[in-house]
Amino acid sequence: MAERLILQTPPRHDTPAGRPLTLTDRHGRTARDLRVSLTDRCNLRCTYCMPAEGLDWMPTQDTLSDAEVIRLITIAVRDLGIRQVRFTGGEPLLRRSLADIIAATTQLRTDEGRVPATALTTNGLGLDKRLPELVDAGLARVNISLDSLDRQRYARLARRDRLDDVLKGIAAADRAGLRPVKVNSVIMRGVNEVDVVPLAQFCLERGYELRFIEQMPLGPHGEWDRESMVTAEEILAPLNERYRLSPAEEARGAAPAQLWSVAPDATQPGGSLGVIASVTHPFCGDCDRTRITSDGQVRTCLFSRTETDIRAVLRGGGSDDDVVAAWTGAHRNKPRAHGIDDEDFVQPARTMSAIGG
Repeated sequence: MAERLILQTPPRHDTPAGRPLTLTDRHGRTARDLRVSLTDRCNLRCTYCMPAEGLDWMPTQDTLSDAEVIRLITIAVRDLGIRQVRFTGGEPLLRRSLADIIAATTQLRTDEGRVPATALTTNGLGLDKRLPELVDAGLARVNISLDSLDRQRYARLARRDRLDDVLKGIAAADRAGLRPVKVNSVIMRGVNEVDVVPLAQFCLERGYELRFIEQMPLGPHGEWDRESMVTAEEILAPLNERYRLSPAEEARGAAPAQLWSVAPDATQPGGSLGVIASVTHPFCGDCDRTRITSDGQVRTCLFSRTETDIRAVLRGGGSDDDVVAAWTGAHRNKPRAHGIDDEDFVQPARTMSAIGG
């Protein structure tokens, strides 16, 4: 393995009052969670994410370099109050230097004096092979996409016959102690509704935490239809028939998933399930996220139609103060809500793979 990058943490940039700045918007929300997209490329072609032929990947020179990514994460944690960093894509495992970037992140300390909570969202392909170096670098949590346990349905959804590889990745995360292992499932009408209970049973039996996700308008343009979307209530209906569910006792806070406790029975030991209902039950009022795309654009919301070009600040010779000013200015204008139900809602030009979840 190549020698790992060594990050010398720069001095803290403080306000005159001696306290770090925060990413606080006009509606009083403060961002503590940074989502960093490391690439727009992916080795699957999931129907809810991109067209069958894929997309025109951005040129390498447009993608942030390792040094640029690490600099932005450093500024976010050191100067802007970020406490959690999640790496996304595309598929972040395609970034060869992922372990180096994670290691640099976990050398930082938050405003609370802690290591940033460092997580990965992945489709799981090749995760089993890369986990040792990622865990060694400090990776703490992982979310793995799994939309069906049926090989044919999985292959139709992902347009690749890779179910076994995903299952290997999930099992490897469990063995590595990245608990709770979280599994993400997008449910689509007429496609994989029949997988709701089997996916739940699979995860409950193994102690994984499953998150069902309403399909969002972030895939190929013109293919999302609000009326045909499987809602949170429709997802919960078969689960309530099969299990005894009760609302989770812990406060949801800024977490996107509404959690449900599952009582144990003869077939599973109990656990929890979650539903991320971004469309029918939006949680915008508690959102604590900010995003950097793989080409260095700040996005304050998944559904934003505007971006702030931080890459231009970096490559134009801007100082850390310049980056802070651009980022705080962008976040100050974060919209109150994503506006999916507004009459004038327009789907973002970028698809999910080019934004980063």
